[in-house]
Amino acid sequence: MSGFWLRLVYTSLFYLLTPLILARLYWRGRKLPAYRQRWAERFGYYNTPAASGGALWFHAVSVGEAEAAFPLIRRMQARFPELPCVVTTTTPTGSRRVAQVLGETVLHVYLPYDMPDCVRRFLAHFQPRLAVIMETEIWPNLYRACRCAAIPVVIVNARVSGRSARGYARLGALTRDALADVRCIAAQTEADRQRFVALGSRCDETLTTGNIKFDIELPAEAAANAAMLRKNCFGVLRPIWIAASTHEGEETQVLEAFKRIRADHPELVLILAPRHPERFDAVAELCCAAGWKLVRRTDGGTACEADVFLLDTLGELKQFYGASDIAFVGGSLAPVGGHNLMEPAAVALPVLVGPCLHNFKAAADALLSAGGALLVHDAMELAAACSGLLSDQEYRKHMGVQALAFVNAGQGALLRVEALLSGLLEAAGDPGKR
Repeated sequence: MSGFWLRLVYTSLFYLLTPLILARLYWRGRKLPAYRQRWAERFGYYNTPAASGGALWFHAVSVGEAEAAFPLIRRMQARFPELPCVVTTTTPTGSRRVAQVLGETVLHVYLPYDMPDCVRRFLAHFQPRLAVIMETEIWPNLYRACRCAAIPVVIVNARVSGRSARGYARLGALTRDALADVRCIAAQTEADRQRFVALGSRCDETLTTGNIKFDIELPAEAAANAAMLRKNCFGVLRPIWIAASTHEGEETQVLEAFKRIRADHPELVLILAPRHPERFDAVAELCCAAGWKLVRRTDGGTACEADVFLLDTLGELKQFYGASDIAFVGGSLAPVGGHNLMEPAAVALPVLVGPCLHNFKAAADALLSAGGALLVHDAMELAAACSGLLSDQEYRKHMGVQALAFVNAGQGALLRVEALLSGLLEAAGDPGKR
């Protein structure tokens, strides 16, 4: 079937399924009420001021993509201060994080659903001069509308796992046509670049620029702030293990490992940072049911006497990595695909990860090979690895040094992507260079 007919079928299904999509939003709003708000934005109706001279538009699905985009957004704002900046997300947690970090320096709205009329309203309202899509988002109607409006679409920090590539390949001409409408793809790795080309992107416009998540910006006072946070929250003498970005099922394994570790290290405190805010209360109940003394970050107190500290806020994970001794990065024991390993590595923490790392395979393999991370498969191995690191301070420091060196060696993608976007943006402003 041709791309035209596949896109017609895709669009028709999107319209037909809209009631179910809205019902799902309402259902998710039981735990996170923000899902029941601002629905008009998802259909391309906005209360924000319309852009008149063209805008610089960034799209980041949720918190992880937004965190990666922030340094790039700041650099592009500094380089093109005359252009308004629009940032879209699809999740309330991503929306909240954009508001926390960028505030009124950007216009933030939800990305509209990929239906032609919704997309047209969005583009007419904000008139983007350049569309910057973070990581892996393929929207056939949005990309076609951008191409028809002469708006270059760039997918940056682009990644596609082998599993995802096989899924996109099954859509055939729909994927090929969508990628053909993309002006440029800046892939994280050569393997990602080759997968995008195989799916239909233009070979000469699909580049390997590296992973901008390596270019972590830590303030000069980060170490001092982390030391103060550690002292105030936990007491400087207690060892701290942080389990970050955990998903359902992983907290149970982490708590089982914690129970084993505490037999040899009774002074250890565990920081639990679930990935999704709507699960904070459930994880708190899980900790209490296991018999641990729990303190929540939002309680405002200290955890000097606590066993488990629940990080139930957004935007503080980097600080608490800096205050910890060992990190476990979630989404890796559950079949999720992993999360950002560079954040703990950037503060010289030894990193523990599970085997489900397909979303970060290249980075995970490199960090493991560099000796900055250890692979665990279950609660027993997690406990053994963490306990071993707590018992061997020299090995723990060595792993941290290797992790930091790994991050430093991977930097540079941010400058390459900034140069790419700047060139495209300047060309977009000059019709003769398009």
